[in-house]
Amino acid sequence: MDALDRWLTIDELVSYIKMSRTKLYGMAQRGEIPASKIGSQWRFDREEIDRWMKAHANASSGPDRKNKKR
Repeated sequence: MDALDRWLTIDELVSYIKMSRTKLYGMAQRGEIPASKIGSQWRFDREEIDRWMKAHANASSGPDRKNKKR
């Protein structure tokens, strides 16, 4: 991975994981998603985001989730 591609801006993260900007800002502020604040801007480590996504995908695909109505 190119070093320049490692750190994502909020807009790049929005595109990468297909979530809204507002939702991601809130999650970053509450510490619910791995993030670093540099000055007034958030940055997201792509590798940490990938690990976070996999951990949350595994946690939400348990037997209880399959039985819930949508």
